[in-house]
Amino acid sequence: MIAQDLTLPAAALGEENPLPSLGGQQDLHRVENVAELTPQMQEDIGYGVLSSTLPTLDQDGFDRELVERALPSLVLENAHLRATILPSLGGRLYSLVHKASGDELLYRNPVFQPANLGLRNAWFAGGVEWNLGSTGHWTGTCSPMHAARVDGPDGTPMLRLWEWERTRNLVTQLDFWLPEDSDQLYVGARIQNPSRETVPAYWWSNIAVEQSPQTRVLVPADQAWRFEYGNRLDLVGVPEYDGIDLTYPMRHRRAIDFFFELPPEERPWIAALDAEGNGLAQASTDRLRGRKLFVWGEARGGRRWQEWLAPGLQGHGYAEIQAGLARTQLEHLKLPAATNWHWLEAYGRVSVDPATAHAEDWTTARAGTGAVLEPVLASLAEREQEWLTVIDAQPAEHLATGSGWGALELRRTGWKVSAGTPFAEETMTERERAWLPVLDGRLAAPASISVPPDGTLVGWKDLLEAVEDDNWLVWYHRGVARWYAGDEEGAVVAWQESRLHQETAWALRNLALCTKSPRDYGRAVALVPGDFVPLFAEALSAAVEDEDGQLADEIYRLASEEVRAHPRIRLARVRQLLQTGDAAGAEALLDEGIELAGVQEGTNPLAEYWQWAQRELGTSRPVPARYQFGMFGDS
Repeated sequence: MIAQDLTLPAAALGEENPLPSLGGQQDLHRVENVAELTPQMQEDIGYGVLSSTLPTLDQDGFDRELVERALPSLVLENAHLRATILPSLGGRLYSLVHKASGDELLYRNPVFQPANLGLRNAWFAGGVEWNLGSTGHWTGTCSPMHAARVDGPDGTPMLRLWEWERTRNLVTQLDFWLPEDSDQLYVGARIQNPSRETVPAYWWSNIAVEQSPQTRVLVPADQAWRFEYGNRLDLVGVPEYDGIDLTYPMRHRRAIDFFFELPPEERPWIAALDAEGNGLAQASTDRLRGRKLFVWGEARGGRRWQEWLAPGLQGHGYAEIQAGLARTQLEHLKLPAATNWHWLEAYGRVSVDPATAHAEDWTTARAGTGAVLEPVLASLAEREQEWLTVIDAQPAEHLATGSGWGALELRRTGWKVSAGTPFAEETMTERERAWLPVLDGRLAAPASISVPPDGTLVGWKDLLEAVEDDNWLVWYHRGVARWYAGDEEGAVVAWQESRLHQETAWALRNLALCTKSPRDYGRAVALVPGDFVPLFAEALSAAVEDEDGQLADEIYRLASEEVRAHPRIRLARVRQLLQTGDAAGAEALLDEGIELAGVQEGTNPLAEYWQWAQRELGTSRPVPARYQFGMFGDS
């Protein structure tokens, strides 16, 4: 096992946004036809929907300036495979190289470029991402994990990563194991629920693979649940769908998901093979039964997204093959109190006769591929039992440090977790230790009101209500915790009480957002430095949406020149110009170029405002390619 820096062109991730996300969780994955589905699917889709990502804060401070940066990586290698893992970025399996052929088995993104696709905004494409918690890209995908060496059951070193998932209070554990003469990388995964309550459980391993016109995805299924941005789940046949063979990713025009329906007698696996029948296969023990294919689609919007996620994209981009706990990603399962779930995954190269892999007869193709994988499939249960002998082994050598939130929560609750995933008190930083006085009923207000409060520990609501100190910070946090718990009226009362103690931008901002009173934004921005982008961007957008031109101009006047040049501010100004009838001015700003780093999947204000300007001007200039992020086709 080698610790080394991975140097590549990378954007800055930036700081967390200290303003709590109080608008509710925005999710594109809504199912309109739930009543048409099976009773079990109806129950699982209706259960466990995440309403907020609190206590985590949004990661929306990233940019699009690529410079050479060093990312810490950990490498496992034997005679057959070389695996590169990024412990500071959610444990991403960044690369898996088959040494004899020289093939990269994954889609290895040549850059690190965050984009707004994660539950906390920041997400990046490529490799294998581990998603725990709830529908979407997990809250830890761009955050560090604890890492350590553990002695494997065969004496080879095993790499263990673990972290505390804060929205569900679950422990995620990943054990990367590459036995000495193995042509498979094994990844043992475990979710621990240390609490006394049943918790919604969600897991998908998202595997990015390079695609070409000849790439085919094989899976032991004859049906799949199709999900598009039209918000319907429909059962379709495999492989024929809508006049094409759906198992060829590049034959799809639009972004689409296919959740494969694996018969209970089939062992779970999925593979992506090239024209010669070579590629990556992923298999697992039975608990991880879900399998999925995702494509961006070959229309202009889908291609634009691929270029956005990998600036300077070469080749045909990537598709994702995925493996999950449930049938679809719209479902959550019930993980009982004080219960652990575990499974073993295998990743390796597979070679199938191309006549079999690309056979027109689907049964021939999938059965033939399954036969080639049979030795791996047949040995997984035994390998899992070997892994279980060390699943609780204490780390032998610490390699990277994650967050201190797990240690803090264990101090609060007294819950027990495996000795194999320790959350030592010394992992707490000043940030986590700032909350320790709350356990004793104390929380002092800071000397300065210009520094925003840290993210509220919404799970500590009862402790916050019991704090004896009576100051603006206590009431601020009480308000956020009440809002999270659904007590909107009580939250407003708390923030108003916070204002009586000390008027701060932070309580004013929450009142402005939650009571739809943009004028409070005007008072808030006057209390912070003019270079605080998150508040100015939010405030200006609210004023423009409310069509309060006077307030918008006031907010803009208080902003620094640097903030005025920020893409979010420029976008709000475009809308303001359109609202006030200056379509030519709006078009001019758009022509100058607005590179909105946080453009969101499924929404596209850049194209919308462009088309608005064209209508007002009576012209028909097409939406520039740089503004085409549509998920429904060419827009």
